[in-house]
Amino acid sequence: MTTDLLLHRPRRLRRNPAIRRMTRETRLGPEHLILPLFLVPGRDVVKPVISMPGVAQLSIDRAIPVAREALASGLGGIILFGIPERKDSVGSDACDPNGIVQRAIRAIKEAVPELYVIADTCLCEYTDHAHCGVIDGGEVDNDKTLQILGQVAISCARAGVDMVAPSGMMDGMVGAIRAALDGDGHAGIPIMSYAVKYASAYYGPFRDAAENTPAFGDRRAYQMDPANRREAFREALLDVEQGADLLMVKPGLAYMDIVRDMRERFDLPVAVYNVSGEYAMVKAAAANGWIDEERVVMETLTGFRRAGADLILTYHALDAARWMTGQ
Repeated sequence: MTTDLLLHRPRRLRRNPAIRRMTRETRLGPEHLILPLFLVPGRDVVKPVISMPGVAQLSIDRAIPVAREALASGLGGIILFGIPERKDSVGSDACDPNGIVQRAIRAIKEAVPELYVIADTCLCEYTDHAHCGVIDGGEVDNDKTLQILGQVAISCARAGVDMVAPSGMMDGMVGAIRAALDGDGHAGIPIMSYAVKYASAYYGPFRDAAENTPAFGDRRAYQMDPANRREAFREALLDVEQGADLLMVKPGLAYMDIVRDMRERFDLPVAVYNVSGEYAMVKAAAANGWIDEERVVMETLTGFRRAGADLILTYHALDAARWMTGQ
């Protein structure tokens, strides 16, 4: 082909940074990012999570400056996970009005009222067996667990949370929580359901951060098989019918096809969780000089947005916000 016939030259729109910015199809900003925080009792506690460099368990007083930074960085919000002093078979502290997450919600909303605060409402950090519900006969009892999840959501709503996020993959959890919140006068609190949560090997480092490694068995009886796609549609549809306000896919990297499926099938906002194993792999490779951490992270987050995610839960949130703004 001669140069005279090359009428179409896509490279014309790639020649310099200005034209690349103007023609960029997918936008990524700090407002799309949600920062997870792990809360522990005590004061002045900053306990690094060894398998997640840069992430630490924080006491509430040490979490407040991070919350302020999250707001100043323009993040969409934060999501709270609690590690209580006491664990029991039914996760009682999860719905304690003075539990670790409930106290954190009050303290953060008092110190940084403009920051959007989400509470994860699973029981696995609170049970002494680390499963996501009440055990009966060696298995998680779905319906007994639903009753507790409703009380957890109510306690967080009373503390002043902006959104609840049930992650336990219990059948009917969205409906039970919606009914509980509405019945307690919290109809305005949205539910971001972990609608499509796979039984993934990518969660490994999270077990260290949340101290929730199961005492027996695993979670494959209630989390989804990584090989299944059509099942994701059924799970998400059930949550939509029960009143979910947002749908989440977890993990992210190996499931971008599912993120795209959710975007195309449903009109609700879609969130994706850039999980601990994905974070740890990037950190390990960057520490060895094998990759450029900033470029890999920004490419990954952009990929989530391109796949259809409106919100991204990521441990890289603060770093990514700084990279976006050049600070």
